[in-house]
Amino acid sequence: MATIKDVAKMAGVSTTTVSHVINKTRFVADQTTKRVWQAINDLNYSPSAVARSLKSNTTRSIGMLVSDANAPFFMEIIAGVEKYCYKNGYTLILCSTQGNPKKQKDYLQMLAEKRVDGLIVMCSELNNELQINLEKYQSLPKVVMDWSDVGIDSSKINDKITDNTRKGSILATQYLIDMGHTKIGCITGPLNRHTCKDRLQGFYQAMTQAKLKVNPDWIIEGDFEFESGSQAAKKFIAMPERPTGLYIFNDIMSFSAISTFVDSGILVPKDMSIIGYDNIEFSAYFSPPLTTIHQPKRRLGKTAVELLFERMKNKDHEPQTFTMTPELIERKSVKKMR
Repeated sequence: MATIKDVAKMAGVSTTTVSHVINKTRFVADQTTKRVWQAINDLNYSPSAVARSLKSNTTRSIGMLVSDANAPFFMEIIAGVEKYCYKNGYTLILCSTQGNPKKQKDYLQMLAEKRVDGLIVMCSELNNELQINLEKYQSLPKVVMDWSDVGIDSSKINDKITDNTRKGSILATQYLIDMGHTKIGCITGPLNRHTCKDRLQGFYQAMTQAKLKVNPDWIIEGDFEFESGSQAAKKFIAMPERPTGLYIFNDIMSFSAISTFVDSGILVPKDMSIIGYDNIEFSAYFSPPLTTIHQPKRRLGKTAVELLFERMKNKDHEPQTFTMTPELIERKSVKKMR
């Protein structure tokens, strides 16, 4: 089996230079770098990850704790994180917890034991139990993506990315109002989450500013999953009087609600206008293409890694908070009223 000395000899350089080329720890001239990589390929040399980590005190790996890796919204963020990690020579270790506190605790311990260089936490909501578990690993650089504005001590979790979700809700509701809708309802997410409370407050704020009355019967709670969107739509179908427009708190529920309405003969947007939230990739290809609130998910993943790299280089710098800016994406699921 080839060694680093064999590579250095074939490339005509020192073992130190080979190490710098492999680990990208110092600038090496392009011509020299090419000779080193040619020698590595010719000799089929594989550096020992364990030896490298012991020598450099880094594993070139990032841990990522996520609520649900299969959710389309999270998948697009994960793609941005993975792409940027790979570009910078880091391995991403992804742990999907399904919001299970025991899995969160066990995965955090496992990632710490694997000596990851940093941690990205992407959760639907940062609850007290998860925050307590994170605080046990204060020496580990971390960035937390959290969709709520309360209960977070940034000094203990390092850096944070937040969703300006109330602004997004105001954008969504105001768009329906601007399109002439006065009878507007909601399919929310779980209202025990701060995120959903903020979105609902944004909805009420926009309605109040427009001097429009909110019908409490037209506020139906969902859970961000397909089935709840369909069940909520059935409740609207059964009502003697329905809204003309619905603001639905994520695209997944929007898709199932639209399908349920259409199956019952209620056409979108002719009979019911719908605006979603998240702008997942499929939104543009649904029928009708979904008007929704965009969150820059892949850029968000890249930003999370950039913040983490900064924290890894300087663990003592002041905590940073990056707030996303939601944007309205206008497609064809909202009708303009006369």
